[in-house]
Amino acid sequence: MAVADPGPGDPEDLQQAAAVFAGVRPRLFGIAYRMLASATEAEDLVQDVWLRWQAYDRATVNDPAAFLATTTTRLAINATQSARVRRETYIGPWLPEPVDTGADPYLGAERGEALEFAVLLLLERLSPTERAAYVLREAFDYPYRQIADIIELNEPAVRQLVSRARKRVLVERRTPVTRTEQRRLLIAFVAAARSGDMTALEELFAADVISYSDGGGAVRASRFPVVGAPRVAKYVRAFASRFWAGVDVAWASTNGQTSALLSRDGQVFTVLTVSASDQGIDQVLWMMNPAKITAV
Repeated sequence: MAVADPGPGDPEDLQQAAAVFAGVRPRLFGIAYRMLASATEAEDLVQDVWLRWQAYDRATVNDPAAFLATTTTRLAINATQSARVRRETYIGPWLPEPVDTGADPYLGAERGEALEFAVLLLLERLSPTERAAYVLREAFDYPYRQIADIIELNEPAVRQLVSRARKRVLVERRTPVTRTEQRRLLIAFVAAARSGDMTALEELFAADVISYSDGGGAVRASRFPVVGAPRVAKYVRAFASRFWAGVDVAWASTNGQTSALLSRDGQVFTVLTVSASDQGIDQVLWMMNPAKITAV
């Protein structure tokens, strides 16, 4: 007597589908996060992929991991396009949403590429398709042929997209310092900022340092970037006595770098980090939007 194959709604089949999905979920989140630079939006997108996987005729899928990565990437391309429209009306500077990399320094990737804040900010300047090609190749080491299938282009076009994106990142980004040095500079910056020491601050900065404050209109924060070592030092000193009063500092690994978690009365209100090169700190990032710091 023939036994019918379990269908998509069969409990045993759903259990197997859930196991397959759980196995690749870190990679799916890693793709979505690098595309959207938002842990919250990436979680929502991965949940959407799970719902689609539940409802799909999985018997027709030969390679579940490839199918799920393709679904994630295509949804992320569409989501990136709509996110750009929303960010045009964002109040003040927009910064990526920090993600905790203490447990998984690569967030499901082969390499930790396209994870640091400085790179995510540069990727914002790429088209969604360029960004997808770069992320899949540089972070997850997908073959060009598979990337071509995922983003529905031919292989030569994909190679060109990745090459163009790679050159843009290399040209516009200075060679970063080691993680140890980045942590040292951040600790030194926090100490100088708390004391309002202008000389110490300027000595830490590259000449063209930029300070970005992301409050999203929800909290008080500078609505424009502050540029140049003297201006950033004066800016930091100007609010030192008010800003740092009663603040406790803890250290965390976010996006593969050390960040300072600033809290008052037990409540984290700012995730602060710096990006640096051999010229000194070139970016100071104040992530203060309450909706964007819940993940850490």
